[in-house]
Amino acid sequence: MATAIFAPRRTIIDAILQGRGLVYQIALIVAGSLLVALSAQITIPLPYVPLTGQTYAVLLVGALLGSRRAGLSMLLYLLGGQIGLPFFARSGGPPTMGYIFGFILAGFIVGWLAERGWDRNFKTAVAAMAVGEAAIFLLGLPWLAMFVGWSTAFAAGLLPFILGDLVKLLLAAATLPLGWRLVGGRGPKYGRGSMAQE
Repeated sequence: MATAIFAPRRTIIDAILQGRGLVYQIALIVAGSLLVALSAQITIPLPYVPLTGQTYAVLLVGALLGSRRAGLSMLLYLLGGQIGLPFFARSGGPPTMGYIFGFILAGFIVGWLAERGWDRNFKTAVAAMAVGEAAIFLLGLPWLAMFVGWSTAFAAGLLPFILGDLVKLLLAAATLPLGWRLVGGRGPKYGRGSMAQE
């Protein structure tokens, strides 16, 4: 019952680890949050919003864990940072919290698409990662604008990140199809409604 709640469809991590049960699901959720926390420590300080490795980690965790586990993993990351664990980037603060909320949405969306086979093919993986990136900015920019105004939000919270996020998006999109090839496509190829093609 618990397994059905957390992971209704298999992802690449399930094909690799072949795990089952509640402890396995919780371990993956915790591991995903720790990966994002670790990536947050790779920081280039910028005004208002620092440049970090988080978006790559969020997209990767989404595709690896699937929608529900990734969403819970990002929620755990948020809660860990809120209670004082060293999870968040060192520079940032309240104006950047919208991006953290966006991580939850992005992880869920990318995971949902991965459960339907979008991570098996580079083109559909790029599309999935692009939707995930858009979800992060969809919540991050309006939140930042409440503190600094829309003009500064676009100048400081979007434009400096376009090139870097594109690189991270493409890197994440390339990682998953390669991973599936390495594991030989073990497990059900696609969930119902898949749009991916080999």
